[in-house]
Amino acid sequence: MDDLCIKNGLDLENRPIEVAVKDGKIRLVAKQIDDPAKEIIDLKGEAYISSGWIDAHVHCYEKMTLYYDFPDEVGVKNGVTTIVDAGSTGGNNIGDFYQRTRAAKTNVFALINISEDGIIAQNELADLTKIKPELVKEKIKQYPDFILGIKARMSRSVVGENDVIPLEMAKMIQKDNGHCPLMVHIGSAPPKLSDILDRLDAGDIVTHCFNGKDNGILDKKNQIKKIAWDAYQRGVIFDIGHGTDSFAFKVAKEAYAEGMKSLSISTDIYIRNRQNGPVYNMATVMEKLMLVGYTLSEVVDQVTKAPADYYHMQTKGRLEAGFDADLTCFQVANQSKELVDSDGAKEKTNQVIKPIYTIIGGKTYVNQSK
Repeated sequence: MDDLCIKNGLDLENRPIEVAVKDGKIRLVAKQIDDPAKEIIDLKGEAYISSGWIDAHVHCYEKMTLYYDFPDEVGVKNGVTTIVDAGSTGGNNIGDFYQRTRAAKTNVFALINISEDGIIAQNELADLTKIKPELVKEKIKQYPDFILGIKARMSRSVVGENDVIPLEMAKMIQKDNGHCPLMVHIGSAPPKLSDILDRLDAGDIVTHCFNGKDNGILDKKNQIKKIAWDAYQRGVIFDIGHGTDSFAFKVAKEAYAEGMKSLSISTDIYIRNRQNGPVYNMATVMEKLMLVGYTLSEVVDQVTKAPADYYHMQTKGRLEAGFDADLTCFQVANQSKELVDSDGAKEKTNQVIKPIYTIIGGKTYVNQSK
């Protein structure tokens, strides 16, 4: 007998789909499943079933003061089954963070900040003595199932007078740790965007890819810079990383018009931009990309398959037998909603995404928006 069966759902092409779960794994995905189950969820043909949403960039170490939140507030309560804290902690505090996350319902992973204390202050990479490659390596070995890669924030307020040096150190740390995933935050210069992108390889992740800052991907003619195209075409991963200051409709729309799309959608959510906006939750960020022109299938792929692939999550990100029973059941309602980007620009959408069930490891949680 299955532990759970989700009946009368829809796939992303609006075709009937049902999912059976046993022992924390997806046992079967089919048009119709008649096998008995201990728990049945009947979606009545009114909701989609996708692999569980993955937020590739959050901040959820509650002991921080600048950027912090609580895992389940940004995860399971908002349809997100898996979150990746992107560099809140470094070698000195990631152990405590790991222990705290064990109590969360949401799956929590981390990128370790190359600065030993993480983001305890805005300028964590202004002092190069705080970058200790051996400490990073030690912690990656100590928490191999928790630490997915490394994080370097490359903007003026973070690096101080060090320009691109911390990124060069991050690349050496990456190489010394089996070419693990590297996420790089981009913002105001220095360092220049060109100096950052020139140093990145295929598979490296640029977060805040559609920010509206002068050091972003648009030139003075409001067209995509050649350096951005070069990085994109050689396989550097462009991630949304919305955040408080890092997503502009005008940039996302121009990129879309020119044929450049993000590969993944993440929120860069923490308590202030969750409670006060402009982020609020993952669904709202997905709505913004759909407003730009992305299809429902594209935005769901960008919060499931894409981050699972580039973070090497081998049992997540796909709605297939044998994968973890992490599922998001959601509706797309035809109603009006105002969306606001990080620059205060406002747009109206009539497609509102509403998570109704979040299933993690086969356990069902009802969302507040149901």
